[in-house]
Amino acid sequence: MNAKRLDQDHGRLRGRAVYVVDGSRTPFLKVRGKPGPFHASDLAVAAGRALLTRLAVDAGHIDQVVLGCVSSGPDEANVARVAALRLGCGERVPAWTVQRNCASGMQALESAALDIASGRSDLVLAGGTEAMSHHPVLLNDVMVAWLGAWNQARSLGARGRALMQLRAGHFKPIIALFRGLTDPVVGLSMGQTAEELAERFAIDRTTMDAYAVRSHQRLANALEQGWMDEIEPLYDAAGNVYEHDDGLRPDSSVEALAKLRPVFDRPVGRVTAGNSAQVTDGAAMLLLASADAVRQHDLPVLGRIVDSQWAGLDPAQMGLGPVHAMAPLMQRHHLDSPDIGTWEINEAFAAQVLACRAAWTSDTYCREQLDQPQAFAPIDESRLNVDGGGISIGHPVGASGARITLHALKVMQREQRDIGMASLCIGGGQGGALLLERSQEFAS
Repeated sequence: MNAKRLDQDHGRLRGRAVYVVDGSRTPFLKVRGKPGPFHASDLAVAAGRALLTRLAVDAGHIDQVVLGCVSSGPDEANVARVAALRLGCGERVPAWTVQRNCASGMQALESAALDIASGRSDLVLAGGTEAMSHHPVLLNDVMVAWLGAWNQARSLGARGRALMQLRAGHFKPIIALFRGLTDPVVGLSMGQTAEELAERFAIDRTTMDAYAVRSHQRLANALEQGWMDEIEPLYDAAGNVYEHDDGLRPDSSVEALAKLRPVFDRPVGRVTAGNSAQVTDGAAMLLLASADAVRQHDLPVLGRIVDSQWAGLDPAQMGLGPVHAMAPLMQRHHLDSPDIGTWEINEAFAAQVLACRAAWTSDTYCREQLDQPQAFAPIDESRLNVDGGGISIGHPVGASGARITLHALKVMQREQRDIGMASLCIGGGQGGALLLERSQEFAS
């Protein structure tokens, strides 16, 4: 149990305290080659409805809804507004969608928290959603140009000449999901940036696979212990029920993972499908409140969001983003690693989490990259991602920032930990982090 108490006025969220009342999420469903049964708004509504029903909160009392989502699709532009209306918030409750790649859900939480801290809102429903199986398949530029010419052709002859110009290359699709996971500035996929970190910090394949196995084992244990009560069942139109994250492999082993081929740097790479986050559909929703709203609506409290930080770095090293975002929080609040009772660092790749741990304890890296006089103490492995992470649970990019924040608070409550950290790397070379505290003012 941590003895320190944190001062919100030392950070970005100066002003009123921001409390997390509670949260819910859907099961994270692995993408299996075709569109899944739920769109992004379906997932957000399922998580939000379960949360509001459990808390007996009238959706009309919410001041605003903020959702993170990377790609909601053409039928759900401003997916937050679609979800808010479907949840019964009413036409007068505004809603908006934010996008910061993998940290979109965390950005939604910070945006909501800033409005509460400043007094602009008292009760905000915030989180993230992503249906990665529904990310669009696009026409290439050659085909788009051909369609433009076809539409301008007026005579039968002109259309015949246009048809004669069609080639097989016109029909080559662009898979938006794969294209979106490649950085356009440095020309590297997210997996290739993980390979860069594995090389930089000399992280071998066996160590990465062992970390991945640990992720599955920890999630399996959490399910067995009944610790994943944040998950609410999903029901599709055919009556099927989805109760748990379906990418869990409890029988995973280092020997089995060793048989997988590298994906991003063949044939000698170390990053495989087995030691990377799973591509999934899912949503997580949290209710944030001021102290006045907690009292007015007689709400429980999980904890509070004390401070936040965003950081930028070389896109080719994007997996180290958590280190760059967490370090200023630690500095501002005079913390070292043993002061943090619970760590959630999103598992985009095993190599990325392991590289963050290595950089965190490197005097050279901390001096040269973080303006720290010396390295931080090691992160206690027994406090990091204690119930698994993106490798076993999945990583729906718009939702993960909200999921890890919710789960960090759940673990803090369960283990009576006072201070927590939730952080993730962000495609494009950024990092985000939230500093959390278990509530003392509204102790449950």
